[in-house]
Amino acid sequence: MQTVKETFFTKDKTFYRTLFSMMIVVALQNVVTYSVNMVDNIMLGRLSQEALSGAATVNQIFFMVDQFALSIGNTLVAIAAQYWGQKKLQPIRTLTGIALKLGLIVSAAIIAICAFFPDQVLRIFTNSPEIIAEGKQYLFIIMWTFALFIVSNILMAALRAVGTVKIAFYTSVVSLCINAFGNYVLIYGKMGFPQLGIRGAAISTLIARIAELLIVVIYIAKVDKKLDLFHRDLFKFNRDLKRDYTKVYIPIMISQVLWGVSVPMQTAILGHLSADAIAANSVATTFYQYLKVVVLAMSATSAVLIGNAIGRGNMREIKQEARTISVIDVAVGICLGLLLIALRKPLLSLYNLDATATDLALTLIVLMGFIMMTMSYQMPVSFGLIQGGGDAKFTMKMNMISTWCIVMPLSFMAAFWWKLPVPLVVLVIQSDQIFKCLPTFIHFRKYTWMKKLTR
Repeated sequence: MQTVKETFFTKDKTFYRTLFSMMIVVALQNVVTYSVNMVDNIMLGRLSQEALSGAATVNQIFFMVDQFALSIGNTLVAIAAQYWGQKKLQPIRTLTGIALKLGLIVSAAIIAICAFFPDQVLRIFTNSPEIIAEGKQYLFIIMWTFALFIVSNILMAALRAVGTVKIAFYTSVVSLCINAFGNYVLIYGKMGFPQLGIRGAAISTLIARIAELLIVVIYIAKVDKKLDLFHRDLFKFNRDLKRDYTKVYIPIMISQVLWGVSVPMQTAILGHLSADAIAANSVATTFYQYLKVVVLAMSATSAVLIGNAIGRGNMREIKQEARTISVIDVAVGICLGLLLIALRKPLLSLYNLDATATDLALTLIVLMGFIMMTMSYQMPVSFGLIQGGGDAKFTMKMNMISTWCIVMPLSFMAAFWWKLPVPLVVLVIQSDQIFKCLPTFIHFRKYTWMKKLTR
């Protein structure tokens, strides 16, 4: 019997169609989601600086909510994608029920903390009485969106695990339109509505989150033909599946939340530098974040496809698809980095910065372009392939060591002890996106991360 020679890349045309179609849709969804925050910032910025700062402070809390939502959803995708590869629906429904119950517990805990200790929570981020006063008005309304957001994201994660992603994009577009219109009429008191200021922004966000959840629920109940999610299996107790979910969730949650805590600390380091440094970094980061949505989409898509492949159990197919994705990650990263560098002057022309801040922003954008190239490999491979392939502990250990043992101490020393120039401080803060490529590549090539999570 003649053996089939294993090729480096997969030749399956269906794989490429699925990869790029899913990646494009998820990237577009991420762009729309990121634009929601931009709309809030622009409209509140026109109202007052205190309102903008108050909402930005509360958004630091929402950022942590997002980390919990991502950890719960990514855990569900890692396991459910493998079951979908085996075409087993009952475990996917039960796992979704487990994720939903966990999401409601987490959101209830965060809402309770915000409701009973608002001043203490807001003082973590600011000492300004004016900003805290504005932030409390925003927080007392926006905190009710936390549960809606987490539940919607869990349901969309279940759909993503079986390859259904377009509904998430459509939902995000509707949410953006509702939020933008609601902000316009409620913040400024247009079209006969009362002028509610920062509370108007919170109310419009609440309405948008309710609409998001309703659209997803109606889609699952009336349109979706794959999952039949609202079945008696949804909240069926299964001790084994609960144990499987918890085993994967804990390292993913630790990795996600600890990384989430480090982000505002890194922002605070830059916030203590010059005004030009703050302005230049803010502009450079805005462009960087918009292109980063493609990298996040690559990670999400990689996790689904590799999970499906592991579920099917063909080792040769898994390795081929993983190698193919990793090379595509490199190619996409180079394109994104060069695009960011090439567009730096036209993009900066949109801003009215002084000469010093402009020159600094140009340097930072070039720096971010090269960081984008390395991040586009390590993030989709570590979070998408390795974590999505069942090895969440590697990603957790790598991120804990790199962020808290290397990057954070060096960042503080670079900024406050060595007093390095701003570009070098930014390079140190982002350095983990570079040096994590090596351990990620070594571990990836061992293929020990391919773990069967199904029963």
